[in-house]
Formats: sequence, structure tokens, C-alpha cells
Amino acid sequence: MELNYRKAVLDDAELLIEMYNAAFHADYIRYGECPAYGKTKEAMELSIAGFPKYIILSKEVPVGVISLVNRGDGQYHLGCLCIIPEYQGKGIGSRAFRHMLSVFPDWKRITLETPADKEENIAFYTKKCGFHTGNKEMDGNVEVITFYMER
Repeated sequence: MELNYRKAVLDDAELLIEMYNAAFHADYIRYGECPAYGKTKEAMELSIAGFPKYIILSKEVPVGVISLVNRGDGQYHLGCLCIIPEYQGKGIGSRAFRHMLSVFPDWKRITLETPADKEENIAFYTKKCGFHTGNKEMDGNVEVITFYMER
């Protein structure tokens, strides 16, 4: 499956909302909250302006989003990696992550958080992307685990 990536612009806000809502609906139902679910257009536009997002395309069809935030000095934070449900399990997420490593070749450390009870996320980030597990903490009503990757 050929994948392409394009940087999101403000006009992509509604498309991103649709993809985030599709990808994070189950989390919203499971936890009763999810910071990536149900964003307003204005909130998404602010997010696009502040945190670069790349739309993942398969045959020019938008299938997901990945966002790495540059915190300076080679420190990055993976703010979002989401694939819409019908495209999950096809290797798109791990390929998109590896692509982002080439887009930001100066990376020294990458961090992210995900709910601590989401075994599929933990397996994905540790086994397919090479992250190590870090601390657990509460984020609202959800216990999250921090992951990190260093070189």
C-alpha cells in the first residue's frame, strides 16, 4: 500500500475533526472523555497552527494523522498518531511513524502518552515503533503511561 503525507493547513480542520472523531470515538465511549475527540473547528484550527500535523494518504484518500511537536534541542512529542478504524491493522501507523523520523532527522528523544490500559497501543508503540515505557500518571479520569524513545 503506497502512502503519501501532506502537511495539514487551516482548511483541513473539518477533515481532521472527522478523522480524529472516527479514530478516537471508542476511547471517548470507553473513558467518557478524550482530548482528541469532539474538537470544535476553532480548536482544531488553533491546534493546526500550533502543532504541525501531517495527513496520511493512501491512494489520495485521507486515512490518518500524525503530529510531532518540536520542543527544541532534538526533543519531540508525538501528540497524535491516529488511523481511521477501517484502515487500522494494515501497518500504516508504524510506516507513518518511521516516515516522521526521516522528516525530523535531528530527533534525540521522542515522548508520547497513551491510556495505561490500552494493551493494543502499548504493544504498538513498544513492539512496532521501538518505544520504552515510562511513568504512569492520571490525566483527568484516565491513567496514562508515558513512552520514550532515545538515540
